[in-house]
Amino acid sequence: MCGRFASTTTPEDIVGMFGVRQWDPAAAIAPSWNVAPTDPAYAVLERTPRDGSRQPVRQLRVLRWGLVPAWARSPETAVKMINARADTVHEKPAYRQAFAARRCLLPVDGYYEWQTVPGGLGRPPRQPYFVSRADGTPLALAGLYEFWRDRTRPADDPLAWRVTCTVVTTGAEPLLAPIHERMPLFLDPGAFDAWLDPGLTDPDALRGLLVPPPPGALRVHPVGAAVGNIRNNGPDLVRELTEDDRTTLF
Repeated sequence: MCGRFASTTTPEDIVGMFGVRQWDPAAAIAPSWNVAPTDPAYAVLERTPRDGSRQPVRQLRVLRWGLVPAWARSPETAVKMINARADTVHEKPAYRQAFAARRCLLPVDGYYEWQTVPGGLGRPPRQPYFVSRADGTPLALAGLYEFWRDRTRPADDPLAWRVTCTVVTTGAEPLLAPIHERMPLFLDPGAFDAWLDPGLTDPDALRGLLVPPPPGALRVHPVGAAVGNIRNNGPDLVRELTEDDRTTLF
């Protein structure tokens, strides 16, 4: 699964790397090394303009992490819907409409995963790891987004609308399987156009895109326990622990 990630790439760099044509600099958010559920995050998506043009425009948006289905009575479901399984995303009521027409990419530096450490008394400790691309470029996580309206407010009230997202997950590759059995599904550039195309709605064709790159693209290293507290933030959270650090901790 994916429950925390780091996102420090500037919007200007994301625009260049993903071929974004539309974004609002006033909506920029601060870099974060500890993005948690319900936090804002950058997402690349394509939408058809309202000016009558039929050509979708690639945009950079700020969405809230944790999908709220359009039919939900309350946005409180967001914290439970931060991940969507690739093998069932096409059929689950909470995700299937977004999977058909509202797909996005979440550019992140990397994500955190926790491994239970065997031995000891009482509750076993959990060692956090940071997973990133071995070449240092951002991970383009496959995501879905959805619009939710607060019907206690008028439809023309900007606060009446909330746009949220979720991360698609798949089975972990061999490098990560000892830490956790699942991992976020990330895409290589060759799959970006098809994944973002809102005109592509065939479930079988879309499911064919849910294939992670071959093993070997990722790097994983242990990090300190500070990332477990959402109030902590900063580049030290992704610093690799040394053997001395780990001996002191455990």
